[in-house]
This record gives sequence, C-alpha cells and structure tokens, in this order.
Amino acid sequence: MTERLVVIGGDAAGMSAASQARRRRGPEDLEIIAFERGHHTSYSACGIPYWIAGDVDDPDALVARTAQEHRARGIDLRLGTEAVGIDLGRRRVRTRMTDGGGESWTGFDQLVIATGAVPVRPPIPGIDADGVHGVQSLDDGEAVMRTLDAGGVRDAVVVGGGYIGVEMAEAMLRHGLRVTLLERGEQPMATLDPDMGRLVREAMEGMGIRVETGSAVREVLTGDDKRVRAVATDKGEYPADIVVLGLGVRPETTLAHEAGLPLGAYGGLLTDRSMRVRGTEGIWAGGDCVEVLNLVSGALQHIALGTHANKHGRIIGTNIGGGYATFPGVVGTAVSKVCAVEIARSGLKESQARAAGLRYVTAVIESTSRAGYFPGAAPMTVKIIAEQVTGRLLGLQIVGREGAAKRVDIGAVALTAGMTAEQMTALDLGYAPPFSPVWDPVLVAARKAADKVGAAAAAAAAASG
Repeated sequence: MTERLVVIGGDAAGMSAASQARRRRGPEDLEIIAFERGHHTSYSACGIPYWIAGDVDDPDALVARTAQEHRARGIDLRLGTEAVGIDLGRRRVRTRMTDGGGESWTGFDQLVIATGAVPVRPPIPGIDADGVHGVQSLDDGEAVMRTLDAGGVRDAVVVGGGYIGVEMAEAMLRHGLRVTLLERGEQPMATLDPDMGRLVREAMEGMGIRVETGSAVREVLTGDDKRVRAVATDKGEYPADIVVLGLGVRPETTLAHEAGLPLGAYGGLLTDRSMRVRGTEGIWAGGDCVEVLNLVSGALQHIALGTHANKHGRIIGTNIGGGYATFPGVVGTAVSKVCAVEIARSGLKESQARAAGLRYVTAVIESTSRAGYFPGAAPMTVKIIAEQVTGRLLGLQIVGREGAAKRVDIGAVALTAGMTAEQMTALDLGYAPPFSPVWDPVLVAARKAADKVGAAAAAAAAASG
C-alpha cells in the first residue's frame, strides 16, 4: 500500500524532509502532501534583510526551489493552505485556505511538523498599527518594501538589537532613513558578552545609527490615520514612520501544544536524535519549532537558524525514506554584519557558562585580519572563554572588519571536538600575509586563555600546598 506523508510548513525543514524522502521513495510507495500558509516556499529568510537593503535585487533570488519545481518532483505542495488542527488519534490534519475557503481533513501515516518560528510581538498598545513590521517571511519582507516604497518615510525605529535588529538597522540606513535602534539590554547583540556588544554599539553609532540601550518600549504611538508616528519608551519618544521588530522569535508550536505533543522550557517541540517527536510513532519535527541540545552546556535551547533547519529536514527525510540519520546537537555558531562590521560567536557566553555551573577564564585580544603590513589589513577583537580547570574551550566571540567573522568556524570545530585552548594553539591553520598574521588571531586568543588556565592551576596548587 502507498504510505502518505503530510508536511506542515513549506520552508527549509519541511521541504528538505519532503525532498529527501522523495529521493529515497518513489510516488508509488510514498505520497507526499505539504501545506504552506504563505505564498512562497523553500526560501532564505536569512537573506530578507539583504534584499531590503538592496544587496539582492529580486526576492525570487532567495527562493531555492519553487512550488512548481517541488510539484514536478512528485510533492503535492499546497500554498495558501494553513494547518489549523492535528488529530493524533485519527492521524489526520485539518487545514483551511487562507483566502477564506473552507476547511478539510487530510489523513497521514507519517507527519512532519515544520511550523517554524514567529517574531516576538510584545503586548503593548499600538503594536499592530500600520507601519509596524516583523521580518520572518518573504511575505513580511514584501510588506516592509511596500511601506518604504509608499514614500514619506524619513524615520525608522528598530526595536531589539539582535541579529535581525542590527541587520535591519543597516537596511533602513541604506534607504537613507534616520535610524534609531532601541535595545532594553545593556548593549546590542545580547548573544555576545556586554564588552563585545559595546564594540558593536560603537561601530553602529559611528555609522550614524542612534543606539539607545536600557530602553523598554511602552507604546507605539499612531496618528489620526492609524499609522505609526513614534515609539514611546521609559526614556522618551522617538519619531517613526516605520517600525521594525527585532525582538527575536519564539517557536510556532500552537498546533503541537493543542495536540498534546511534548514541549520544552522554550516552547519548542522535544525530539529524539532522529528528530522524531518524543513518545510518538511517525510524528517528526524540525527547524525553528524544535529545541536542540547544546553540546557545550549539555542543556536544551531554542536556536532559529536555517543551517539547522535544513539538516533537520534531511535527517527526517532520510529516516522516513528507510535510512538512518541523527542530529547530535549544536554549539551555537552564528555570524552577522552591520555595514562593514562583522559579528560572530560560537559556544557559550559568560552568563551561559555561569548558568551551567562552569568556572572559566576569559582572554581578549586585538589583532588584524591580515599581516599588519599587508594592504587591507582590518582590525578585529577576539574573545575566548575556557573552562578554568580543564582548559576546555567554552566559547568564542569575534567583532571586526572584513575577514573576521568566518574565523569563528575554527572555534565551532574546536567546540564540537571538545578541544582545550592549549590544543587549539597547535592547529595547523593556513597562513599567508594576504589572509592572516603568522599567528592567526584566534590562536593568539587561545594561547592567552591557555596561559590563564595554567596560571589558575598554579595558584590553586600553591594555595593547597
């Protein structure tokens, strides 16, 4: 008999799962139906700020595979169709056409939940006013562009200084707007330690972006036309013709919760290593709606990144297709940029290390992306966090100019391998003056951290003796 796979969500995780399952099993063996409530599929949400900024000319360039291409491969992809209920007992999904059509039920043998995440929208007055935008989907990006293209937009307020916040601040600046970024924390980029976030703030201010920290938004003020005119915080009011929300995202697990599926502390679905929802058979989940294991802290966390979503989908599709694959976890690697400043991190920051009960040392160094005498050498700051007793690498953060961010991959590999700072100093990295100093900045920071680990051990030995 032909088995039926139903996929809820038509972006990275969902369509990767569908595509991989189709590669392994033909239409006569596996029928695949995918529901997507939006108008686009298999697109790069991470590329949306760069399209809005003008680096990408056409949003179609962000689409990896169109709906027509999926259908040509034997996947029944239904756009504009929202899943509104899951009946686990009768193994069926209830859907509704988003254009106002009726509801219907679709049975399944295997179900993939890839509902993604939704932007955080705090429950404050005016948050749903015209001109206030989240940036999570291509539909969201198109709405931002319509506001910008309508004219009369002079002032932009970005609420939240995370990845989307700093990227959208640049995008608004590139449109010639006066830009204010509001961040309730100590510094922007809360995924970094405050000392590294301060470098990001200084760079943004040097570009002409007004950065207000310690600012909690109280209300979005509107005019007689019901459009946004300002954002009010506990520090004052900031004029705004457009507001972009960069407050992060939360897992979209409403359907899963209503169906009684297990959720974690961050609201994401809990799965085993094969991406099967815990305690179920034939129910899988992946992408931004799940929680994943942090290999450094050993704790579950929610990380919304397309890299993980695509891996999850491939693993799910492999398992549904009769193979065997697992997802071991993450180390929390992420990179971003604001204008010419690159930002990167992997592993734990200091507050996370403390929360995990780890004693640690830190090392911060300043260096350049190339040999100092070579044209184009750009400054960068590297911070390493290492476990005090063992010297195990716990985290790496980088803020710098061109050539800085991707060095974080050295730390990502070292973290995954469980290397110590001392072991990192022996890594055989590539060297030539156009690419790095003779001692790569990451290795310089690792050497400094290793020295601190040794000094702490010597002090402990002296104290016990």
